[in-house]
Amino acid sequence: MMNNAAGVAGDADAAIGISVIVPFYNEEGSIRPLYERLAAVLRDLGRSSEVIFVDDGSRDGTLAHAREIAAQDRSVRVIALRRNYGQTAAIMAGIDHARGEVLIAMDGDGQNDPSDIPLLLAELDRGFDVVSGWRRERKDNALVRTLPSLIANGLISRISGVRLHDYGCTLKAYRRDVIKDVRLYGEMHRFIPIYTTWFGGRVTELPVRHHPRTSGQSKYGLSRIVKVLLDLMVVMFLQRYMTKPIYLFGGFGFTCFAGSLGGFVWMLWLKLFEGKSFIQTPLPILVTMLFVVGILSILMGLLAELMVRTYYEAQSKHAYSVRQLVNFDQT
Repeated sequence: MMNNAAGVAGDADAAIGISVIVPFYNEEGSIRPLYERLAAVLRDLGRSSEVIFVDDGSRDGTLAHAREIAAQDRSVRVIALRRNYGQTAAIMAGIDHARGEVLIAMDGDGQNDPSDIPLLLAELDRGFDVVSGWRRERKDNALVRTLPSLIANGLISRISGVRLHDYGCTLKAYRRDVIKDVRLYGEMHRFIPIYTTWFGGRVTELPVRHHPRTSGQSKYGLSRIVKVLLDLMVVMFLQRYMTKPIYLFGGFGFTCFAGSLGGFVWMLWLKLFEGKSFIQTPLPILVTMLFVVGILSILMGLLAELMVRTYYEAQSKHAYSVRQLVNFDQT
């Protein structure tokens, strides 16, 4: 039982040092061993801490085991979701309810090693905002899990410009201030390092241990690669065009106008110099379609600009993030 959260249990709103977020889905055989290892590591840290177990709609005895642990240790908190929403939503629920200045996420299947937590914290103490685990020696099926992961990580690193070996490793440590405004959807929890760089955050990677699964079954398959790549497209769109969507839609619109103009000139050339009637080619239809699509694209860009302004102004949000204020009165 952890006793390092003095004062936390008595004050539900008290800020603490570390929050460990662990999502579970049908992991009744893993939750107790993981808790025991995690409790020992957090106790040795000597910092105030809490553990947040998020049950993502498990159909076995996972939630019952989590409640038993929470009854024995008041620094353990349990969030039970109504159904299975997926790992990203479960992690987001943990982030929303965490009180720690440092948030650590890890898998609930026992493959992540809690003994790596002090190493992650040491990197944060060096000034980094996000420390991402790197399963350099993965204990998974090479063909089904490891090889697709290598391909996906290479694509993500190349497209995003944030070079990491292992985006899929759940074991990561975050400073609260860099992810407090991040909202996660789909499979986007793996892209938090990319979000962090948008706000000038500093990201590093650290090799971590990876253990073979001892109970339960993997919840992931090859179909996850497609979902990850689609989510990456969304992330890159938000990164480049979140505040100026007209650049994307308008650029596409003008490209369509250029194609329409080129087709119109070609159509005239064929008519005047080769004697071909307009109706003998598909060019009139192509010119008209490109022109209409160009107009619609620009109108969509203008509508997106209005939506962006509504998003920022209605919620008093800013298009920038301040790291620090010096010699400003605190009001």
